Amino acid sequence: MNFASGFCAPAMRTPSLRWRIALVTAIIAVGLLLMIAFHTGRRFDHRSLELSPADLSDRHRKLLGSAVTDVEPKRIWGDKCSKSDIVITQGPASPLPNGIPTYTVEIMNACVSGCTISGVHLSCGWFSSTRLINPHIFKRLRFNDCLVNDGKPLVNGRTISFKYANTFRYPLSVSSVVC
Repeated sequence: MNFASGFCAPAMRTPSLRWRIALVTAIIAVGLLLMIAFHTGRRFDHRSLELSPADLSDRHRKLLGSAVTDVEPKRIWGDKCSKSDIVITQGPASPLPNGIPTYTVEIMNACVSGCTISGVHLSCGWFSSTRLINPHIFKRLRFNDCLVNDGKPLVNGRTISFKYANTFRYPLSVSSVVC
């Protein structure tokens, strides 16, 4: 009661303990979500809540991402090999410390007849990586033309793999081979 004015003034209320705890909890939750987003390289928008098959795969298993999309017809008797004998798989790997996503690529000679394939060129767009890739394993020669294994033969059953880092995954497909 305020004796000077003769009536009761409303008491100044301080925030309750429950309200303070709720506020601190909300701030911590938002901070954790931002930290997780930063370390996984994911942005929170309407698309980030969707799961892709790559999100569901185990990191320690063989990559079974997108295989070659160009399926050629079966061979005629004289053909030794074709573009479809090269199988490309790629999937996500651990991001770089600065948060840039990385991807592991495996390129395998899966020729059933035991053929050795050389001069493997891939359609790769403007492929680039913030992580250095050994140019003897994989290098972009020009737009949409990348060379595998320095053009040297890829023995039947052998797999070449490398990792690259970029904000998005490059679609890779076989453009030409030499049998």
